[in-house]
Amino acid sequence: MIIRADNRTPTPTALQEAAALAAYYSRARHSQNVPVDYTLRKNVQKPRGARPGFVIYKEQRTITVNPDEELVARLAVPQK
Repeated sequence: MIIRADNRTPTPTALQEAAALAAYYSRARHSQNVPVDYTLRKNVQKPRGARPGFVIYKEQRTITVNPDEELVARLAVPQK
């Protein structure tokens, strides 16, 4: 998930919401206190020959969140 921020630093609320969404859409959906790593996009790369979706990253930080179905519903974009 990529957060677009005007001043290159996302707000703490945006980080919290993005981490909660990532935790909700992961295998840890029914867990509590799910650790989610985040870093700048320039620190993420796909190794040559790696399977789809596999990336490595550096200079990450970790935020711990609880997956929240109500938050997912609130942030959902209405379908046209």
